[in-house]
Amino acid sequence: MGKVTGFMEYERIDEGYAPVAERVKNYKEFVIGLSDEQAKVQGARCMDCGTPFCNSGCPVNNIIPDFNDLVYRGDWKNAIEVLHSTNNFPDFTGRVCPAPCEAACTLNINTDAVGIKSIEHAIIDKAWAQGWVQPQPAAVKTGKKVAVVGSGPAGMAAAQQLARAGHDVTVFEKNDTVGGLLRFGIPDFKFDKGHIDRRVKQMEAEGVVFKTNTMVGELPKGSKVTNWAKATVSPEQLKKDFDAVLLAGGAEASRDLPVPGRDLAGIHFAMEFLPMQNRINAGGKIKDQIRADGKHVIVIGGGDTGSDCVGTSNRHGAASVTQFEVMPMPPEQENKPLVWPYWPLKLRTSSSHEEGCQREFAISTKEFIGKDGKVTGLKTVHVEFKDGKFVEVPGTEKEYKADLVLLAMGFVSPVATVLEGFGVDKDARGNAKASTDFSGGYATSAAKVFAAGDIRRGQSLVVWAIREGRQAARAVDEFLMGASDLPR
Repeated sequence: MGKVTGFMEYERIDEGYAPVAERVKNYKEFVIGLSDEQAKVQGARCMDCGTPFCNSGCPVNNIIPDFNDLVYRGDWKNAIEVLHSTNNFPDFTGRVCPAPCEAACTLNINTDAVGIKSIEHAIIDKAWAQGWVQPQPAAVKTGKKVAVVGSGPAGMAAAQQLARAGHDVTVFEKNDTVGGLLRFGIPDFKFDKGHIDRRVKQMEAEGVVFKTNTMVGELPKGSKVTNWAKATVSPEQLKKDFDAVLLAGGAEASRDLPVPGRDLAGIHFAMEFLPMQNRINAGGKIKDQIRADGKHVIVIGGGDTGSDCVGTSNRHGAASVTQFEVMPMPPEQENKPLVWPYWPLKLRTSSSHEEGCQREFAISTKEFIGKDGKVTGLKTVHVEFKDGKFVEVPGTEKEYKADLVLLAMGFVSPVATVLEGFGVDKDARGNAKASTDFSGGYATSAAKVFAAGDIRRGQSLVVWAIREGRQAARAVDEFLMGASDLPR
């Protein structure tokens, strides 16, 4: 490494945030990235540890020590080449990835990890600013046609890889814009959608065709997922028109909370609430938008989606925001010798929490209460996890006032009937059944049909979606050509 003793000389420098009072007034990104000099210092902290656990901790296996060293030396152009060799969209992961690589950093055993995510963020932002991110169209076309169903990060990564391999790729998306939950689920203040738009332009220049407003199969009756499709195409037609089909439609069926009072007005899934604001930010018009203005908001679910609901509610001007988590409050500091290099269980406070939120742990909702058909509150009880199940703690019943309840408890399975339409076998959780073996990986039970991303593995991270999209692209390329030069 360029600075052998850097890890002993320099402290971790975190990215900054715009002040709370300023950032809650709009939906713009507010992270203040590292300067070139700060990124260089962070790169110098990488300790040449011999076995870089950060590489294996990263789902796309980013070659982290190499780009850290290149940034330390000021060789930014080669740094983006190294980064792009494993990750199609570091502009996505550099903003929204929780950074499992940093949990696996060797420095993290007894001090602060290298700021790997902030370095990645700095590299890709400089690459765009310098004009180094350019289309890479295939030199030779194969004449093979591939359909990709779903334009989230898995579908985008697979489509880009397959187009660069020389195939004619068409991406089908039921919504009116490309991006999947990356566009409609993640708030703009965490991830500006212009990052997707410029990648779409790059991919179109590489030959990828995007067909939006096009539904493959049908949504089940009563589905809460918004369908903007103006056209439909049958699975049979795709199998007829294309040499291979990759299903990358995600897992959008939200986990429900079937307790008394669930049918009261004012109780919504997070994915009914969040996309509305994103569409309005993009200049769209939404009838009867779900708003939190002046309301007492309860967010049920302690994960990232719940945090996004907190941040959006605060920007609406909620009177109060309370977030429920059924699990007990985790420790503020993990037991590093016990859990390293794996992802630790510890209390995580997001930027949205810092903007204003009361957090309640080990709490379960027993009943929604209301008046004139509209929710006015809910009844709760504290719980303990014993013998594999949650047990109520006597004497802990409580009522909370609520004008708006947002259910953010995760996703359980794909929502469309696309799996049935293609005749794809499902696993026990209702996802597409397909292994990740090197031989025949990502292939489903249906001939020439593959599956990748959340539709196959279930609810997961953007970085896992990119990994699966890249690996599935190689599997499809091998299926079509007998061999593949695409990286796995």
